[in-house]
Amino acid sequence: MKTKINSRFGNLIRLMALILIVGFWSTGEVVAQMNKNSSDTLTYVQYKGTVVDAESRKSLGFATLTLEGTNLSTVANSEGEFSFKVPALKSDGNVVISYLGHKDKIIRLSTLKPDKNRIELELLTVTLSTISVHPKDPTMLMRSIMNQRNQNFSPDQQKMIVFYRETIKKNKTYVSLSEAVLDLYKQPCLSSRGDQIELSKGRKNTDYTRLDTITFKLQGGPYTSVMLDIMKNPEMIFTEDMFGNYEFSIENVSKIGDRLMYVIDFKQYAHIKEPLYYGKLYVDTESLAIISATFSLNVSDKFAASDLFIRKKPSGAKVYPTEATYQVNYREKNGKWFFGYSRAEIVFKIEWKKRLFNTHYASTIEMAVTDWEKSPVKNAKPTDRLKPYVVMMEEVSGFADPEFWGEYNVIEPEKPIEQAIRKIQRKMGKD
Repeated sequence: MKTKINSRFGNLIRLMALILIVGFWSTGEVVAQMNKNSSDTLTYVQYKGTVVDAESRKSLGFATLTLEGTNLSTVANSEGEFSFKVPALKSDGNVVISYLGHKDKIIRLSTLKPDKNRIELELLTVTLSTISVHPKDPTMLMRSIMNQRNQNFSPDQQKMIVFYRETIKKNKTYVSLSEAVLDLYKQPCLSSRGDQIELSKGRKNTDYTRLDTITFKLQGGPYTSVMLDIMKNPEMIFTEDMFGNYEFSIENVSKIGDRLMYVIDFKQYAHIKEPLYYGKLYVDTESLAIISATFSLNVSDKFAASDLFIRKKPSGAKVYPTEATYQVNYREKNGKWFFGYSRAEIVFKIEWKKRLFNTHYASTIEMAVTDWEKSPVKNAKPTDRLKPYVVMMEEVSGFADPEFWGEYNVIEPEKPIEQAIRKIQRKMGKD
């Protein structure tokens, strides 16, 4: 039996799917303006280092570092490397380091060095037997999780400072790199109002000489990252009428800090033919709040998956996704959970009719909340808002300045991105 995905879900999946428009190079797609005004009036102290597992010594990618008693935080990159900027007036405080399945660690900032800190987190081992009572019907548990959203997530609008990065890579070479600090006006969990974004500071460079005659234009950008907040936008994966498409199972129990979590595995039933998702949800056993999710789109039917992603297909080539993975994390404060981090990575394969070798493109977007505060019910100014279908502007200003971000917290670039930035800097030095 073939299940038809409703049109609203189809439209939303197209936004969430990290849309890449494939077409011939055109320079007329600039819709975002970069505002370079920034206030570097605050004096800050910066700490750099790596978060690793205490036993295996493996890096813990995307570990969270938070200044205790505040909303100030950062996220380690995929290699576990972090850079954390703290106002000098608060440099005598404590930093809390958290990672799924590990004990939280609290460290006095005064004991850290400016660079090359190595923070080890101990692994926690938990089994289902740890919980005396656990649900027997995972589908009913999922319905309860969705019904508890209003109790678990903030009922107020928040103004969040976020760091955003998007990259496009051709085979093993980065051909586009964009970074920005944004003001995100995050609406309450059950609000029908959409989140709004203002651009504070950013930079971008695209090397069109490496894009053959094709350019991938990442449509949606920051808004795609925000749409990955599946508690505000559950229709991204699960709606009441979509539950019947998925098989749920409680895989085991894990922990983050002192909190026990159900690990819920989900995948589409075999008879469902449309591309849906599979992955894991990490759910607080007490509140039933989803505090982390990792999932992927089923791309086994490459032509159906291609229809979700590609707006324009070049002649003489077949384009389809080979991988589409997503992650979203939440942070807790005073009994409420807040959107904290999201990441999406899409890998495309281009099969050329008249070429011997195929081409692979990979695009990644990630967004990390670095601070937030309760905001009055006030929207971003219409003239300052990014459009929902923004294509970030080609802008190289800033890459030559190592202090470009000032006191803003940013996600440390992985080594290949560092190398790409150095190439941009060398090129700018020759111009």
